Amino acid sequence: MHNAAIRVLGLDAVYVALPTPASALATVLGTLAAVGGAGNVTVPHKEAAERCIPRKTELCERVGACNTFWTEHGALVGDNTDVAGILAALRQLGVDGGGSWLLIGTGGAARAAAVAASQVKAEVHVLSRDAARAGEFAAWARGRGVRATPARGTLDLDIAINATPAGLKDSDPLPLDPDSASRLRGRAALDLAYAPGGTRWVRTLRAAGVRAQDGREVLVHQGGAAFERFFPDQVAPLEVMRAAVHRALGA
Repeated sequence: MHNAAIRVLGLDAVYVALPTPASALATVLGTLAAVGGAGNVTVPHKEAAERCIPRKTELCERVGACNTFWTEHGALVGDNTDVAGILAALRQLGVDGGGSWLLIGTGGAARAAAVAASQVKAEVHVLSRDAARAGEFAAWARGRGVRATPARGTLDLDIAINATPAGLKDSDPLPLDPDSASRLRGRAALDLAYAPGGTRWVRTLRAAGVRAQDGREVLVHQGGAAFERFFPDQVAPLEVMRAAVHRALGA
């Protein structure tokens, strides 16, 4: 999507993937700073990148995860555009704010979702395979102004958000079973994972009558925000970027 945007705007740039082991993350980021680079960070390095990058936005510090960086005066600046992407995708699902959210996961994407919840004054119930991690994450979120508790018992929910990598493959277990999803008061779910043809969880939920979408709109909107950090004098061509994502992932 970034290369499609670069082409349509006639910019002298290219967006490439740099597979990076955890042990090389600081070195790669330092090299990119030396050559004036910019880019994105994805699973599993978002939290580590936030710790590596010397300058960061207030939002990046609050989330504790960096998904976007660029160079200013020879130093990298980090930001988190996932928050904006999540809120934009939720608006498309008809979730404008407030209510009760089930947040599945405790990683960097979950951090962005929790901070997004705080911006619309939603209450967050954290679900993890490890109850201790759910408690730790809820405590971290409360320290950042999020109304958060570990998920317990039967909950009356407005939306469920999958912030785990489960769903990248059809063989992955479902983040939340359809019976539990049937208790969604708002009948809406957002899967931050995305895959060609949609994730199995989204397909299962839709078959059960739940309004659900995968993470491609989060991808487009966070990407558009990132693009405008890379090229601050440009407006991200979101329709071009969305079309590129849909071509890559299918309907």
